[in-house]
Amino acid sequence: MKIIGLTGGIASGKSTVTAYLRELGVKVIDADQIAREVVCPGQPAYQKIVAEFGGDILLPDGELNREKLGSIIFQNPLARKKLDQITHPAIFREMDKQIEEFKVQKPDGVVVLDIPLLIETEMQKKVDEVWLTFLPEELQLQRLMERDGLTRSEAAKRLSSQMPLKEKIKFAHRVIDTSGILLDTKKQAGDCWQKINQGK
Repeated sequence: MKIIGLTGGIASGKSTVTAYLRELGVKVIDADQIAREVVCPGQPAYQKIVAEFGGDILLPDGELNREKLGSIIFQNPLARKKLDQITHPAIFREMDKQIEEFKVQKPDGVVVLDIPLLIETEMQKKVDEVWLTFLPEELQLQRLMERDGLTRSEAAKRLSSQMPLKEKIKFAHRVIDTSGILLDTKKQAGDCWQKINQGK
């Protein structure tokens, strides 16, 4: 079995590539989706988060207020580190479980791990190839402002909390340039997938 690690940065087009790969029938394991599941009420990680950050980060129904928690960790690197220490072990355990389940079903298959923090968490050491969605930082900033309705300073602060794409590119085996139109991005993603299947 071959494992591909797909990564990028906020507003770098990674979700677009993931969605297209799924259209092609590719098995994708989504770290963000798992991250949402492991912090549901009743889960061990949820209880640790509430103990660490307090009940103010909860919605009236008991769910985490992701927007409020997000604003806390984007402004406070120490708080972000604490949250990562709580959630990452649970996320990676679940990912390993899903990888093993897929391996049983398709021993010769290819699975794509969609992990925003692939490089930061050193998960790139566990994959056969790293694919990176890439675009110039200024365009990334503009897209983030448009997508989330942020001011320039708010968007810049979010970008600065992540490893720059120009640093991540050093780890990439294949780069998907997402600065153009959607059709171009899909074509590049399709080409990467075709080459993997051809053993190139």
